[in-house]
Amino acid sequence: MHARAVQLFELASTENWALFTTNAVVVETYSVLLARAREGRRVAIAFLDASEASGGALTIERIRIEDESAAAALVRAHTDKKYSLCDASSFVVMERLGITDAISFDRHFREYGRFTIL
Repeated sequence: MHARAVQLFELASTENWALFTTNAVVVETYSVLLARAREGRRVAIAFLDASEASGGALTIERIRIEDESAAAALVRAHTDKKYSLCDASSFVVMERLGITDAISFDRHFREYGRFTIL
């Protein structure tokens, strides 16, 4: 997975893709790095610094109140799935913004079935 991620982000850089994530993903990623990475705090802070200093290569879209409500409704409606609220929020925001492609290794993005997974 790591090699594929590197390949995709190099391609994104070369082709000047517009990359988006949500503030919820930033919070979740920071928490995972803090808890699981060797030198967790240093790595988590470096991730925050890189996210903030992307020079416009990455847009961090804030989750709206309506997105939160829609994400909660989505996880309640999909009774056969175990989407995290963060994943569901990402789905909702992607649909709001008209984003159809995702760089994701999270199986839930495939299960949701509404995006092209690169």
